[in-house]
Amino acid sequence: MSVQPLDRHSPMPLWAQLEAELKRRLDAGDFDDGAFPTDLELTEDYEVSRHTVREAIRHLNRTGLLRRERGRGTVINRSEFEQSLGALYSLFESVESRGVEQTSEVLELAVVREPTAAEHLELPPDSDLVLVARLRMAGGEPLAIDRAWLPYDVAAPLLDVDWTRTALYDELRRAGAPVPNLGWERLTPVVPSAADRRLLDLDRGEAAFSLERRGCRDGLPIEWRTTLIRGDRYRFVADWSAGSLNPLRPDVADA
Repeated sequence: MSVQPLDRHSPMPLWAQLEAELKRRLDAGDFDDGAFPTDLELTEDYEVSRHTVREAIRHLNRTGLLRRERGRGTVINRSEFEQSLGALYSLFESVESRGVEQTSEVLELAVVREPTAAEHLELPPDSDLVLVARLRMAGGEPLAIDRAWLPYDVAAPLLDVDWTRTALYDELRRAGAPVPNLGWERLTPVVPSAADRRLLDLDRGEAAFSLERRGCRDGLPIEWRTTLIRGDRYRFVADWSAGSLNPLRPDVADA
């Protein structure tokens, strides 16, 4: 542990010095074993008040580097799973590819009528749809709430599926149904509702990603899906090159 003393003669407040010092140690990998010091340990290591420690931790929480967890205190906020944007992907496969078991708890599996989903599927608003709603778990801990609506004539066999450990697209293939090969996805940061927060085991005010996806098979809409995914366990990345810049905005090359 490489503790560096704070400068009592500096005009910088002690809490700001401590924040910078803890960030330095985080970047250096001092806490890679997952154990972050308690408030008491920090007060003793840096000879500061508990108020100073809490102020530094509060600012690190706001930047997303740390978070408070019930029963565990302060923990390091590391994203466990990563997914590239701009590609059709399976949440199941992206989790299991990291060697973590992905399981699901069914929240609802039924024939429903949902006008908004029907509109995205280019169907009349009173059409019968199959809804597959699941709480997705990774390593036994909540990761996402996933709701997928599909046309009944495509997805009726899915009503008999055991969803404990499988993927939607795999089950469509097994049923001989069309599987999406193109589509679009929209990603938005949100603060979940109280009910969704309880399912995902999030504290009040913690953000999540809201994903909306329309999947098509050769232009035919197959699924409308909304997924609420924990932002502290999952992140999205995008590759880019100069050739992919917007030709109408040449100035962005200088950004």
